[in-house]
Amino acid sequence: MTDHDKTCVMRAIKIIGSKWTILILRELCENKKRFNELQRSLQGISPKTLSLRLKELEEEGIVQKKIFAEVPLHVEYSLTRKGQSLRDIIDKMREWGEKVG
Repeated sequence: MTDHDKTCVMRAIKIIGSKWTILILRELCENKKRFNELQRSLQGISPKTLSLRLKELEEEGIVQKKIFAEVPLHVEYSLTRKGQSLRDIIDKMREWGEKVG
């Protein structure tokens, strides 16, 4: 593996390797979700951690947040085009998990 390859792998791990991040992405691959929907589907994640991970993914251009100025105010999270490019990785991880599990 070249140094460039190692750098690319390390960058990917830095972005998606944090605890909960892949699971958040897996949920968003299915459909856009509200914060509470994500929290319910990811049992054990604290609101603080979920908020932090979503913000990190938004800063990386992987997730987008859409705010609906309604009463009550609500927010939906979805994958950007860049985020959708991670679907194959998540699908491969699911396939691998099924094989070894």
